[in-house]
Amino acid sequence: MTADIWFLLAIGFSFAGYATYLIGLRRELVEPNRASWLIWSAATSLEALTYAAVNPGAPQGWVFALSSIACIVVTIGIWRRSSWAPPSPTETFCIAASLSALMLWLVFREAFWAHMLVVLAVPISFWPTWASVWTDRSRERSPAWGLWTFGDLATLLVAVRATQPGVAELAYVIVEFLCHASIWFLIGLATINPLRSFGTRRGRLLWFDRYRPSNNLFKVGDNHLGKAVFATGAFAEGDVLIEFTGRRFRADQIPSLMRGRGDRFVQVTPDHYMGPSGRIDDLVNHSCAPNAGLRFTDAGVFLVAVRAIQPGEEIAWDYSTTLRESNWHMICQCRAPECRRVIGNFDSLDPDRQEWFRARNLVAPYLRRKDEVAGKRKAVGRG
Repeated sequence: MTADIWFLLAIGFSFAGYATYLIGLRRELVEPNRASWLIWSAATSLEALTYAAVNPGAPQGWVFALSSIACIVVTIGIWRRSSWAPPSPTETFCIAASLSALMLWLVFREAFWAHMLVVLAVPISFWPTWASVWTDRSRERSPAWGLWTFGDLATLLVAVRATQPGVAELAYVIVEFLCHASIWFLIGLATINPLRSFGTRRGRLLWFDRYRPSNNLFKVGDNHLGKAVFATGAFAEGDVLIEFTGRRFRADQIPSLMRGRGDRFVQVTPDHYMGPSGRIDDLVNHSCAPNAGLRFTDAGVFLVAVRAIQPGEEIAWDYSTTLRESNWHMICQCRAPECRRVIGNFDSLDPDRQEWFRARNLVAPYLRRKDEVAGKRKAVGRG
């Protein structure tokens, strides 16, 4: 392939990313961080100018110039849909770094050092988005991040093929590539596979998830243990709350680093577990007095309300209702009056409590089948 083809690929991937992101923005499928996009608009514009000054005639300069225009368009779209809020200290620092680069170039006419300062400001400008994605990966669940990563990679190949690369030529491209790839990896972390950000789920390719921040019924907050999920609206007993959608693993496939207190694996059969999805279902905590429970159906695994839930109330379910392993235990700090102090498998529950969950179909199917088989055996023995 020639450098011209790589140049066209760089332009194509970059613009496809911006177009995809704009579509997601219009359909309320993403919840972008306004501060990051404002900084990126200023930084990409300044980068296009300083890169052209440091590397006159370099074809990748056109990629940066066109990307800066597209970035400004997205930023305008974001701000038209947003209400003003004062920037956080981190966002203020990012804005100050970008303005410093601009002043360095305009006042001292130091294109090279202004260019390098912009390179330094790029990862800083990503910090608000990293923090936002870390809180809730669904906010940036868009294929655009993968497309931008491919575009950066193509731009890097253009730079390597077209010039004798040096620090000034490669620094910005490499930093952009790493930053875009990191967001792509974070939103795809559910399956330890960045392709997750393209919406792959159960073998199908879904370009957009059904995520609408304006109609979101839950929010992620903090409790005494860390992250938690809270209701933003009222729910009645029996209402379906959240679908659990993680990938299924055999017991021997679970990474050893993910076992223990911090794991997010749900036992669904005697030998299989559902892994983390990267979505809000990963953050639902345990409670010995739960207001929700897991219901296994042919259509999927759903968290349902076991009683009325009020706005602002934390959503929680009893982890023991899916567990068969006898060697798994967790110290409980749910602070419920009924707290058992130590969480074990389903057999560790009081028999009356077991029947309470079974009567509401809130136990894993293999536990229910085990109970029914045991009942039949007892009946045969009595006969």
